[in-house]
Amino acid sequence: MCSTVAACQIPIEDLGVDRNRSRVRECVTGLPEAVDLAVFPEHTLTGFVPDERIRTAALPRAGEAVDELRSLATDQGLALAVGFVEDAGDQYHNAVAYVTPEGDLTIYRKRHLWAGERDLLVPGSERVTVETPVGTAGVLTCYDLNFVENSAALAREGVTALLIAGAWPAAYSENWRLLLRARALDGVRWTIGANRTGTRDTPDTVPVTFGGRSMVARPDGGVHRSLDRGERTLVTELDPAVLAQQRDLIGVFAE
Repeated sequence: MCSTVAACQIPIEDLGVDRNRSRVRECVTGLPEAVDLAVFPEHTLTGFVPDERIRTAALPRAGEAVDELRSLATDQGLALAVGFVEDAGDQYHNAVAYVTPEGDLTIYRKRHLWAGERDLLVPGSERVTVETPVGTAGVLTCYDLNFVENSAALAREGVTALLIAGAWPAAYSENWRLLLRARALDGVRWTIGANRTGTRDTPDTVPVTFGGRSMVARPDGGVHRSLDRGERTLVTELDPAVLAQQRDLIGVFAE
């Protein structure tokens, strides 16, 4: 049976938790009923600035904002993957909350931090897989895509999809597209990448324009569906027969 996925390409207000929560709620409740899984960008709930202010916006995993995601997932009958900066008490992480339609929560912490994150956040230490409407999926965040060992390890675990939360700058959007396709091809799986759009123009930070270009890549590395840079949601069906045919052809999982 086909599954329907959504890559929710939205602008994010850095440090604006209330506005971001409202935007996620509006997006989720506006999705077609057929959607089984919705993936959102990196930092969706909190945004990100490369200084101490991010700690004032960081959210605990056992708190109101994440609880709202769990309620949304159960009320709408779909799974959600949503990025945020996590307040873990004595340290902070770039995290993705994966919530099942039953409200069960799994947290992935980004393992490979980029630039300004390194002085403020602590990298995660574990790869994370989750059971999703499209099968067993690995969770990655943005710069994680560059590290082939992640892809290889998840391939050995036989995942059928990667869920990728991104905040990839527009200046390098072709790299984002290429890496999504490469990670689909080298693991013979779907990749579902939701990238941030819009601009970070928070006072006392360097402005950044984000690339959008969210994409679902096929198990053969081709583009299944993709977006431009506008605020839009990509909704598409994934046919398990496509994955099965490609794995039969390539044969790497038969060895």
